[in-house]
Amino acid sequence: MLEVSKLSVSYGESEAIHGVDLIASKNETIAVMGRNGMGKTTLFKSLIGVLPVGGGSIKVDGVDVTKMTSYQRVANGIAYVPQGRMIFPSMTVLENIQTGLETVKDKTIPDEIFALFPVLFDMRQRKGGNLSGGQQQQLAIARALVSNPKVLLLDEPTEGIQPSIIKDIANVLNEIRKMREITIIVSEQVLSFTMAVADRIIVIDKGSFIHEDLRENVDTAQISKYLSV
Repeated sequence: MLEVSKLSVSYGESEAIHGVDLIASKNETIAVMGRNGMGKTTLFKSLIGVLPVGGGSIKVDGVDVTKMTSYQRVANGIAYVPQGRMIFPSMTVLENIQTGLETVKDKTIPDEIFALFPVLFDMRQRKGGNLSGGQQQQLAIARALVSNPKVLLLDEPTEGIQPSIIKDIANVLNEIRKMREITIIVSEQVLSFTMAVADRIIVIDKGSFIHEDLRENVDTAQISKYLSV
């Protein structure tokens, strides 16, 4: 569903992502783990088209999207939940979700969105800026889902969120996969969350993938060591 080949990304003359390869299957969740500044957000921004690609290719369901704009990539099946959520604080919950419908023909919010996030239905007329961090994260995921993506990218979804809500988000991501059979790529530093959602874990360090394991084979002590070095 997602095929990334020899992807490189630079800031000026400084290369931040060094020729990485990533293949993600339909209905698979992959976690990209690493410390701050190791390239997770840069990787995700390049996948959605916010940052230009210096080399390599990105394909979604066989379609090469490498040279497409962000909105064209969304139309071709990629959705992005950015780090920090980036909801529109002065718009209502309902209006925030509706912004995600821009690339789809049916502008109706699917019933399953509010089934997944009942708190958003209860607060649908409340300003986005008045929601808690966990509620804003749910809103950002809902906004991404209404575009009916094939690939869902989530950058640091647990950042600044209390543990009980982190568990709720893990449960929702697993439910989304059951309902839609989509591919999910999540960047993360919280290992417990990763182990609850991911089929495969990749560790990124200084813009390169340095370790990969299936969840059932993961040595959590080793992963923790990578994250703490």
